[in-house]
Amino acid sequence: MDEPALIQTAQRGDLDSFNTLILHYQDTVFNTALRILGDEDLAEDAAQEAFISAFRSINTFRGGSFKAWLLRTVTNACYDELRRQKRRPTTPLEPETNDGEEVDSPRWMADPNLTPDQQFEADELEHAIQHCLEMLPTEFRTVVVLADIQGMDYTEVATAARVPLGTIKSRLARARLRLRECLRGFEELLPSSFRLEGGSSS
Repeated sequence: MDEPALIQTAQRGDLDSFNTLILHYQDTVFNTALRILGDEDLAEDAAQEAFISAFRSINTFRGGSFKAWLLRTVTNACYDELRRQKRRPTTPLEPETNDGEEVDSPRWMADPNLTPDQQFEADELEHAIQHCLEMLPTEFRTVVVLADIQGMDYTEVATAARVPLGTIKSRLARARLRLRECLRGFEELLPSSFRLEGGSSS
């Protein structure tokens, strides 16, 4: 994908070019919203709002990381949703069906290569991580999602969150400490490579 060329043509109003960019980033945008909001329906709404906002404002993009620019848009959409909710998200990662029954293995978490036992363990670990993420203040949760889940570097996170680089580093250190303490209660679920020993990573 020739991202710079697609951005340029999208800025000239070419919808196909914009759609190509969105198809490339849609999973990242949705997963970011899901981690921040903890609810599939709200995440879909936030992602859709982010894409609409991105299309309307793409002419304001002046270079740098398009991914960071796009994730800033979805982060803003998530914050707007949280303000509308006026509460921290408490919906479990396992959503309910139309009949009100909890789904054991949501479709976005399923891995066809796992055995049933492995999938169960993966689901439990996923739920533990999401639970601990939701215990964090929104500004901490956001930087952890962007840096540790989406793999963005500190500069990209600072761009996406519109926060100074030093603040990002401070928030990440404090957020990782809180996550480590929370996840100790679920340590039997963690793979050996993920054991939380000692200080936070950087």
